[in-house]
Amino acid sequence: MAISMILPVLISFAVSAVSGPVVIRRMTALKASNTERKEGVQSHLKKAGTPTMGGIMILAGILVTCVIYIALGDTKILPVLVLTAGFGAIGLIDDYLKVAKHNSDGLLPWQKLLLQFAVTFIFWLLLDHAGVSLMMRVPFTGGKMCDIGYFAVPFLFIVVLATVNGVNFTDGIDGLAGTVTIVTASFFLISSSLIRAGIEPAAGAVIGALMGFLIYNAFPAKIFMGDTGSLALGGFVAGAAYMLQMPLYILIVGFIYALELVSVVLQVTYFKATHGKRIFKMTPIHHHFELCGWSETRIVAIFSIITGIAALLAMIRL
Repeated sequence: MAISMILPVLISFAVSAVSGPVVIRRMTALKASNTERKEGVQSHLKKAGTPTMGGIMILAGILVTCVIYIALGDTKILPVLVLTAGFGAIGLIDDYLKVAKHNSDGLLPWQKLLLQFAVTFIFWLLLDHAGVSLMMRVPFTGGKMCDIGYFAVPFLFIVVLATVNGVNFTDGIDGLAGTVTIVTASFFLISSSLIRAGIEPAAGAVIGALMGFLIYNAFPAKIFMGDTGSLALGGFVAGAAYMLQMPLYILIVGFIYALELVSVVLQVTYFKATHGKRIFKMTPIHHHFELCGWSETRIVAIFSIITGIAALLAMIRL
């Protein structure tokens, strides 16, 4: 049991960490660099020119590790891998169009949404093929399940897309999305072991890949993950939650993702309703705290601690 939880972390870490210098050099050569908005956080202007698309490192670690374990017979991780890699591929295309082809729009909104729906649809089919019910565990009830009937499929699409976008919004300062997701993935790793769901290799692969990536992404970042990484991580969180029949737990262990997403929705809605007034200084909400004087490292530390506490709470009566 310990080997099945630890070895994927080590394999994925090695792949991600070793690929770092290669990816950084390649992205620098392609001039695949980050562009900071002048109207954004002023301290971020010095980040302009930092290479992006570092999510390739994350995907490499996850893919290599999961393919090894699938070849060894751990096929339960396939739906999680497909959702992770599928959203990662969407992010990769979007990043490539933006930074390598200098197309500021990247994928058009309808194109991105269509691809996201397609990947989610494939994931749903794989869940059904794997015999994973869309019934959901209710937090704090000792494993009681709820069935929302015909609403389960639309709910799946809503949860997947909302989770992916929440993780995407969380990726805005050095090390934030990666560190928070390590804690979240650790929760899924332990939960899978406890309920014998069999997705430990996938969760361990994400933890290891992010550890390797953070060597280069911790403040001050040498590379950013881009949508390649953030969309892939969102796909993993949603995929793992559904394989464990725990989508309702995303609101707890993924509290930071939800907070980031809700802050943007509230800000945009209030801005339009009041013709220019704002609730927060800037969204996603980590930028609000930056403008309140918090350092990037402080935000990462506090948001990660909150995620850790939330994960512990989610374990109650699991």
